[in-house]
Amino acid sequence: MTPNKSTVQVTSILEKLFEEHFEQKPDKIEALAVSGSDRRYYRITAGKTVAIGTYNTNIAENNTYFYFTELFRKHQINVPEIYKVNKDRRAYLQQDLGKTSLFDLLKTEGYSEPVRKLYHKALAQLAKVQWIAGREADYKQCFASKQFDEKAIMSDLLYFKYYFADLQGITYDRSLLISEMELLSKDLGRVQPQTLMYRDFQSRNIMVHEGKIFFIDFQGCMQGPPQYDLASLLWQARAQLPEPWKEDLLNGYISALGDLHVPRMDEIHFRRGYVQFVLVRLLQVLGSYGFRGLLQHKAHFINSIGPALKNLDEFLSNHPQAPAYPELRSLLEKVSSRDMQDKYTTVSNESKPKLEVQVCSFSYKAGIPKTSSPHGGGFVFDCRGILNPGRQNAYKYLTGNDELVLQFLERETKMPDFMNHVYALVSINVEDYIARGFEQLSVSFGCTGGQHRSVYAANQLAVHLRARYNMEVTVTHLNEKKWLLKEEVAE
Repeated sequence: MTPNKSTVQVTSILEKLFEEHFEQKPDKIEALAVSGSDRRYYRITAGKTVAIGTYNTNIAENNTYFYFTELFRKHQINVPEIYKVNKDRRAYLQQDLGKTSLFDLLKTEGYSEPVRKLYHKALAQLAKVQWIAGREADYKQCFASKQFDEKAIMSDLLYFKYYFADLQGITYDRSLLISEMELLSKDLGRVQPQTLMYRDFQSRNIMVHEGKIFFIDFQGCMQGPPQYDLASLLWQARAQLPEPWKEDLLNGYISALGDLHVPRMDEIHFRRGYVQFVLVRLLQVLGSYGFRGLLQHKAHFINSIGPALKNLDEFLSNHPQAPAYPELRSLLEKVSSRDMQDKYTTVSNESKPKLEVQVCSFSYKAGIPKTSSPHGGGFVFDCRGILNPGRQNAYKYLTGNDELVLQFLERETKMPDFMNHVYALVSINVEDYIARGFEQLSVSFGCTGGQHRSVYAANQLAVHLRARYNMEVTVTHLNEKKWLLKEEVAE
């Protein structure tokens, strides 16, 4: 994100674009949560008219998205319609597909027959992406990598090595491991066939709208092996699809190729390549979880590590000869060991630590709150060194609970650095207190009004501690009754 475009400026640009296209002023704009992307998403509403406003300074990435949207819609592949793009191609409006992803349905309905059928529909659409749209795809339009080749595969393997394996303190022969990774990358870089590869084909990027499957977030498309996309969906860590589902869906995908009149292929060779790319995808995912979770302290990614390790352990158990490189195999067995899985797996309620952390936000105008901890002490963090969103009219009547404030603090202030230091300091005491059997720890965050910065910080620490230690955390916003809200002003 360019630093000169604040959240207020971005929403203003999108509101203007909405008004130009729909010829009516929006009456509501809602920031949508984002995870690993620098793109900003907003749901913009005017009466019954609604659209998703997107802002992204990476013009090359936007152009890739626009190109593949047009290509997919040409071949009747369900993707959001793009309504309007502004002149600098940084902002655009697109169709609102609602809030329900295939992953959401899986979590709410379980491994039901309707959900399984939706997975089959998604794979039938994927086949059209890869083999039909892929026939005429111009890979020069890909903004990052044009092909998932030997170098790209090696990059994924190193991503796992540096951002996950090396963070676990596991010993291995580094020189031998790199040599084996290079051989594996060279071997997989020659795998055929090559089609249009989605790259991040997982159930969170598949929306269910009016009973139909829609694809989103396909900016990473490139030329590559189709098996990689199958591995991404069927082995998604948080989905934990049962083995019979995986086999049924793989068979369904291969049958769908026949319906599309795809030239005859060697199915045995295809399945062998699928197994190899399952492994590559599992390692790439662990690298991503390590980077986003262990280094950037994102709770969602920390929670995903346990299921990802379980996936890797299942893969190694079912494929004793893969990978066919002894040092890499040894490292993966250590990484996915029972002790490592236990380290990252959420424990049962009976096994929760006795320690309860009490987190609060407060206003320095009311003074520092007293701790009720029987052990005394605790932490008090001063958030007033962080740029105050309450000074701007756009955020004045919001709180640290609101997505707009969250995005402002994370994108336009030093709050992420501040919180990383908080996590490190608090974790020292948390782990020591758990080991010593202590039952309580207090952590307080203060800012001027106790409404924005301290509220955000208290919420984020609670999310981090619950994800990392599966512990009881209570959050209290002491100045909540005095928050300056629009409703109160109107009265």
